[in-house]
Amino acid sequence: MNHYEQEINLYFELKGTPESSREAYLRRINAFVNFMQDKHKCREDITESDIQQYILYLKKEKGLSPGTINNYISAIKFFYTCIVDKEWNPKKIPRMKRNRKLPVIPPKQDVLAILNATANLKHKAILVLIYGSGLRVGEVARLKICDICSKSMRVRVENAKHNTNRYTILSDIALEVLRKYFKAYLGMPKSSQIYEEIYTIYNKYAKYSKIKNQKAKTQN
Repeated sequence: MNHYEQEINLYFELKGTPESSREAYLRRINAFVNFMQDKHKCREDITESDIQQYILYLKKEKGLSPGTINNYISAIKFFYTCIVDKEWNPKKIPRMKRNRKLPVIPPKQDVLAILNATANLKHKAILVLIYGSGLRVGEVARLKICDICSKSMRVRVENAKHNTNRYTILSDIALEVLRKYFKAYLGMPKSSQIYEEIYTIYNKYAKYSKIKNQKAKTQN
């Protein structure tokens, strides 16, 4: 592990940053540092001009989207200000404008088609939470029994996007499926590849039900 990675991990540990966010930041920072090292730049010598050139590289040569580039900018800003300990000028390193699109919501009949095609109870519980409660993949993966409140018909979502907590709705159908799921699976070990498993489950049944251009929401 590089020295700066130890500094970053210590900072995140003190701050209580979720593991998924740490990994994302480290991945982008490592890419930036490697780019600078190829230009024979150590971290103390990195300038705002170097960062500008890297952002142009991401845009023109890598062809990354504005949203993805902004994620890189956030990681580089953290590295530059907290690890390198230099001032950050947002006027010289602006965030890219994004074309915000409304999410595509599948018709009710398509959602029912997916659920009806799902014989596996665990798979159905995952899908009903993604659709019925609007949960992201990471949020479904971290869900606990105590987060389900049948009295108020709500789901508590901890460590959601931007490290916030929130509540979302719990439908009657979701509650019925979850009760059956907990009864069947309670006490069984949790998969170590739960994130990948949820993606696979969604794509499998979406394809089976001939639903196109629908993707499960993710957490960056």
